[in-house]
Amino acid sequence: MWTARPASPARAIAAVVFGPGIATGIALAASRIGSVGAASLYLLAVVAVAAAGGVWSGVAAAAVSFLGLNYFFTPPKHTFNVSKVDDLVALLVFLGVAAIVGALFARALGERARAERRENETRLLNSISNRLLSGESLQHAMDEVARLALELFDLRRCVVDATGPDGPVHAVAQGPGIEGTELKVPLVAGADGLGTIMVERPGGAPALGPSERALLNALAAQAALALERARLDAEARSARLDAEASQIRAALFSSVTHDLRTPLASIKAGVTSLLEQGIVYDAGQQKELLGAMLEETDRLNRLVGNLLHLARVRAGALVPAKQLVPFDDIVEAVLTRMKPALAPFTVRTMIRPDAPAIWIDPIQIDQVLTNVLENAVRYSPPNGEIVISVAPWQDGVQVRIADQGPGIPTEEREHVFEAFVKGPGGATGLGLSIARAVVAAHDGKIWAEGTPAGGTAIVFQLPLGGPTESS
Repeated sequence: MWTARPASPARAIAAVVFGPGIATGIALAASRIGSVGAASLYLLAVVAVAAAGGVWSGVAAAAVSFLGLNYFFTPPKHTFNVSKVDDLVALLVFLGVAAIVGALFARALGERARAERRENETRLLNSISNRLLSGESLQHAMDEVARLALELFDLRRCVVDATGPDGPVHAVAQGPGIEGTELKVPLVAGADGLGTIMVERPGGAPALGPSERALLNALAAQAALALERARLDAEARSARLDAEASQIRAALFSSVTHDLRTPLASIKAGVTSLLEQGIVYDAGQQKELLGAMLEETDRLNRLVGNLLHLARVRAGALVPAKQLVPFDDIVEAVLTRMKPALAPFTVRTMIRPDAPAIWIDPIQIDQVLTNVLENAVRYSPPNGEIVISVAPWQDGVQVRIADQGPGIPTEEREHVFEAFVKGPGGATGLGLSIARAVVAAHDGKIWAEGTPAGGTAIVFQLPLGGPTESS
């Protein structure tokens, strides 16, 4: 225990006896020392006894020194009689001075010890507070409380039983000694009881003093504060998750009402036109209507696929089935499939011949390139140019899809990869969010940047990778 304890009675008595006794022996051994020199030695002994035993030890040592000075050094010697009034006055003055000096010195030492103890307690509580509020697990924090209490108060055992946001928390610190008296201190935050700290001193050890109890209560208050903070953090996380879930549900509802209804309305209009009696369409008109319906069906299918893909991402089920694939094969397959959607635009591909084949899930990376190209198609002007570049990058490849659209402000470029973020045309941002998740699952990265012409370039990098268990 680091705090100072009061001197034991045996220690105080020994100090009162031996302090003046040693002063007497020194004064008697030095034959040239008179009563004045002896008084100085006695005064020094009183100060030493007061430092060792406290105020009352100092006063008692002053009384013993008074008797020693009278008996051994004041004529007539070896008696307690005083023949001169001056000697009597000198002895009484010595007694008063010695008692006052001893008492004041002991009190000054006591005040200093209390100031140091308060400083140490403050420093200790600050240290404990920093540890408990450092963001570590609640179990670790309570283990630390039990360990600190065991060391601070020389305990045999300390047990913390509390209720955390995720259930009961139980921490035990065990020390040496036989069973002793137990003391329980409640953990209280406001009006809520959060648990208890049980401390047990070894059998035969003195009980905790007032200052130690005050420090234990302060330690319990810090532990309760950590428990309360953990509870509030859990409530805040729950509220944040609820808010995010509500936001996602609202965005999903908006997506369903806008992005799903639009192609359904176009399909229904085409079917209604073909079934309407009294109107005859020639082969070209029928083909045009059916083509529009097919295009809207593909759009609806892609949207539903994106929603399902997003569900897989959020469920953590996005595990690439990798195989070694040249990236130009992915580009060729996507351009062939998206030929009708890309027809109004000029599409240029720049694939470096030294671009290496990489280990990827071709279906997932096909989805990434498709989503990025659909985004470019959505925002490119008619007859605009879309450029697809593939080049070696460190130990993988870098893919860049640039358009001539309106561009994205710098401060908003990161947001386009968030699910359900609305773009300029009111479309719901699912494609780029899914693209980022797939690229991340391949240990790559993706970002948006501007182009010299004012459009947007979506860039992603994929490492060479290697085969996985799922491949």
